[in-house]
Amino acid sequence: MPRGVQYHLLNVLAGAKSAASAEIEALMHEPKRANSTLGCGKIEAMFMDAYREFITLPSANQSYRTLFLSLADQGKLPAVFHCTTGKDRTTGWAAAALLTLLGVPKETVMADFMRTNEYTLPQFMQVTEDFVAVGGDRAIAEAVFGVKAEYLEASFDEMQKRYGTIERYFSEVLGIHAAGQNALRALYAKGDSRPVEFAEPANPELNM
Repeated sequence: MPRGVQYHLLNVLAGAKSAASAEIEALMHEPKRANSTLGCGKIEAMFMDAYREFITLPSANQSYRTLFLSLADQGKLPAVFHCTTGKDRTTGWAAAALLTLLGVPKETVMADFMRTNEYTLPQFMQVTEDFVAVGGDRAIAEAVFGVKAEYLEASFDEMQKRYGTIERYFSEVLGIHAAGQNALRALYAKGDSRPVEFAEPANPELNM
């Protein structure tokens, strides 16, 4: 890392009960077993479960709170955030959540998310071809290294089912209230910010 850069590791899935990511990585070296274990929609279901856990896991909530509070702090900018493959935990849901808070229409957020395939699939092309060459199902590799709309839809569905709006998700789950949300909008959105439609907490120490 360049001098002066602070690096923070945020383990979004630390509290996950399953070791799905490690299992998937191992299976990509065993194509025949991968076909039976991950084929026929199973891999997509695993990713959808993970995207729902981005909303429900305490480790995810703490990680995203830390991320967004850092992004709202001008003293910690500029900043770059990313995840291992560059498509799911932070560069997937976190990016989508931030854009939604800023008022970007959902269809635009989803289109941005789906552009991931233009970058990650070519990046993993050789790995995919090697997997297919020894009997692996190409659809499995593309589901692992790329994204599908139903992945992000799972996060949005879980968030809306539990909290209704992105503002309430930030407030009730991440503890980032009106002041913190408006700080993010002031830094990253152009034009007028959308109104915050919930009451302030009684404890001013939580008013971020």
